[in-house]
Amino acid sequence: MGRVALAESVDRDANRALRARFDEVYGDYQRLRSGLDELQARLADLRVTERSEDGQVTAIAGARGELISVELHPSVFHDRDAKALSRKITATVHRAGAAAVAATQDLVAGYLPASSGTADFLRTGDFGSLLGRADAVLRRGE
Repeated sequence: MGRVALAESVDRDANRALRARFDEVYGDYQRLRSGLDELQARLADLRVTERSEDGQVTAIAGARGELISVELHPSVFHDRDAKALSRKITATVHRAGAAAVAATQDLVAGYLPASSGTADFLRTGDFGSLLGRADAVLRRGE
């Protein structure tokens, strides 16, 4: 086999490997893209309900942690301690918002590749995980 034939063979092998990697990455992208409509619908429907320990206050939060509603059991009006009721409502609303954000993070992470910096960011809130892959690539290029 001559040098030209050997070079062509190596080029073909490299092209096959590149094509296989491209097909894999493109397949991941297509799966992610096809799941976005479902994800948007699930996020739009996401509701998290939290109740105070005594069951007098119920708070419902949406996917972004936004308050959807607060429901008060009629028994809250028997105790005329407005400050205590205010604290109970505030605590219940905060728990509902935090639980909704956590549920959203879990839901979105399920649609992302496990090794994705975005999935890590959603779980940890660490901005470094978003840039970790880019930083590694830049370090290799230096």
